[in-house]
Amino acid sequence: MTPEARVKEQVKAVLKKLGVQYFMPSAGVYGRSGASDFICCMGGRYVAIETKATARDRPTKLQQLFLDQVRRCGGMALVVSADNVGTLETLLRNGLLEEELVHAH
Repeated sequence: MTPEARVKEQVKAVLKKLGVQYFMPSAGVYGRSGASDFICCMGGRYVAIETKATARDRPTKLQQLFLDQVRRCGGMALVVSADNVGTLETLLRNGLLEEELVHAH
């Protein structure tokens, strides 16, 4: 399993524990380029989660564009890596803004 796949498994576990409705868009020819790894709804709020192996790994330009669009529409856009996945549950429970997670790296 790749390091990013491990992070995705950890994110899935948190989302399931919290009862968050989510799906993982397919990549490739039938998917939307740049879409986040997880598209979620929690407490009526749209949440996009992009996973990365480490905090050094950054979203691609298309991924960042998608995250920025989610934020502009009032959704929560998170970048989660092995370095900060431990704070995901707390952030989702408290409804904190994505900047708290992004700056936690």
